[in-house]
Amino acid sequence: FGGIKKSVINRTGFDSDTERRFAIALEDDSNVLKWVRPPLGQTPISYRGGDYNPDFIVETLAHRFLIEVKAQGELKTDEVKGKAKAAAEWCRVATENQAGKPWSYLLIPEDSVSETNTLAFMEGQASRG
Repeated sequence: FGGIKKSVINRTGFDSDTERRFAIALEDDSNVLKWVRPPLGQTPISYRGGDYNPDFIVETLAHRFLIEVKAQGELKTDEVKGKAKAAAEWCRVATENQAGKPWSYLLIPEDSVSETNTLAFMEGQASRG
């Protein structure tokens, strides 16, 4: 996937078509300032199953997010719940220990993702971990 304008990385790959469509939505959303698919190991979050790397890091006009896009059937698994809990804690600590925009974790179900949806709409459909 190329032609990316809001990321420091102008070409990236995706693990699913849903992630690709999510990236298109981010590119088209006027409230999104920047986004990135962090390379493996660049943003590791420790949880009981090992290290977890979020799908996306997104900055909007008022907020920063760690975001995971998941299939509906995976949302309730112990692994996804464990990662969500660890990522939400990471966001809490990051918000407390830095000035500026707050951090939040979003777990977005794939059926909420569309190239025409805004991040704010998808955030309303998300779990916060």
